[in-house]
Amino acid sequence: MKFVVGLTGGIGSGKSVVAGLFARRGIVVVDTDVIAHDLTARGGGAIEAIQDSFGFEFITPEGALDRQRMRDLVFRDPPSKSRLEGILHPRIRAQSDACVASADSAYVILVVPLLVETGVDRSRYQRVLVVDCSADTQIERVTKRNNLSAFEVRRIMATQATRAARLAAADDVLENDLGLDDLEPKVDGLHLRYLELARGHPRQGG
Repeated sequence: MKFVVGLTGGIGSGKSVVAGLFARRGIVVVDTDVIAHDLTARGGGAIEAIQDSFGFEFITPEGALDRQRMRDLVFRDPPSKSRLEGILHPRIRAQSDACVASADSAYVILVVPLLVETGVDRSRYQRVLVVDCSADTQIERVTKRNNLSAFEVRRIMATQATRAARLAAADDVLENDLGLDDLEPKVDGLHLRYLELARGHPRQGG
């Protein structure tokens, strides 16, 4: 079994930036958000099941998931959120496990935005790395990046685990309120630590 670092954090925390820094150091990154996007794109492996469960109105004319319509639905109807997760989560899990198993780097970064919300499976992650920043930083980043209002960002944040819950689940915390220059040495330190831990991992290479 590979040595796997589960990387998580709230919306706007900078998970993708941090994952990219590990990738630049030769580490395979498996991003469950990317997998989810592929599954719900035109021809994706979840489209037929979503259409069967939710109806044609949740599929765009191009054959992809209508993300805005689905986002609006799951915010106002929690059972719909559970139904969508029931379709997506097993498929994401199977595909991400396959990607991890085929990875050829010393360890693997597995990006799971809702890692804390879905439960920390210690059989799956040897370490949990939380990318952390202030709520104000999250709101500022997401409003600029996604063209959402601060109210919409807070609404998304309210559906996610609290900052305290994420920190409580963390083996390692990477503070990301500052810029890239601040992140680089922190990632270097974590990279060296994970290389050391992976070498001593009894199941490495299995």
